Amino acid sequence: QVDLVESGGDLVQPGGSLRLSCAASQTMFSFVSMAWYRQAPGKQRELVAVKPMSGSSIYADSVKGRFIISRDYAKNTVNLQMNSLKPEDTAVYYCNAKDRSSQDYWGQGTQVTVSS
Repeated sequence: QVDLVESGGDLVQPGGSLRLSCAASQTMFSFVSMAWYRQAPGKQRELVAVKPMSGSSIYADSVKGRFIISRDYAKNTVNLQMNSLKPEDTAVYYCNAKDRSSQDYWGQGTQVTVSS
């Protein structure tokens, strides 16, 4: 059983920043990739950023240059630094982990609202 717990969601004004964090219940070395997804009301869940164990991070075009994903192996966390936030970034953000058997694990989600 793998537990992923997100935190950091909040209400922020356009142009502001937030840092999301996802804590895993086991070592990050168990996962071949860690990622952040988001789902806005009435829309499908979409990939925001993925951080593989090796190789470069991948970002959705809509967040390139504004968001940064990082993995902290010492703390078993994956973080998402979000800058220059826009109203269209409003969504529930989900943490995802994929293990070596390609099994996916999901957190419960954290709400990010960008509004003035």
